[in-house]
Amino acid sequence: MALQDCIKFANENPVCYIATADGDQPRVRAFLMFFANEDGFYFYTLAPKSVSKQLKDNPKVEVCFYDNAELQISKMMRVTGKIEFLDDIALKTRGFEERRPLMEAVGIQKPEDPMIEIFRIYTGEAHFWTLADNMKESEIERIKF
Repeated sequence: MALQDCIKFANENPVCYIATADGDQPRVRAFLMFFANEDGFYFYTLAPKSVSKQLKDNPKVEVCFYDNAELQISKMMRVTGKIEFLDDIALKTRGFEERRPLMEAVGIQKPEDPMIEIFRIYTGEAHFWTLADNMKESEIERIKF
């Protein structure tokens, strides 16, 4: 397995679950990944949300992508790493255009709105898991990025 396999899996299964820390309390929620490439796994969120504060307080995350196949053949990928926020108007514009109805529904009218935040997991490791790996977690290959 290589990083390209991770990128492909994430882009094909963008609905994921992201875990953050809120003090000593873990928090997890479903998230829609923006996109993945060789530079990381990108996400789009809004500044007032608690997830934004949690990520600013502690940039360590774990994300789980799942292919939603039948249990016997299903596959998941876990990505563990650190995030960074990006102030990139091109990315904000792309995200705004792709999610315009959602953005307008919450009152955002332009990509320059300071409520829009882009973050990416830029460093860490990923690994795949299937039911066949159930008792072999320590033996699963880790892909560093």
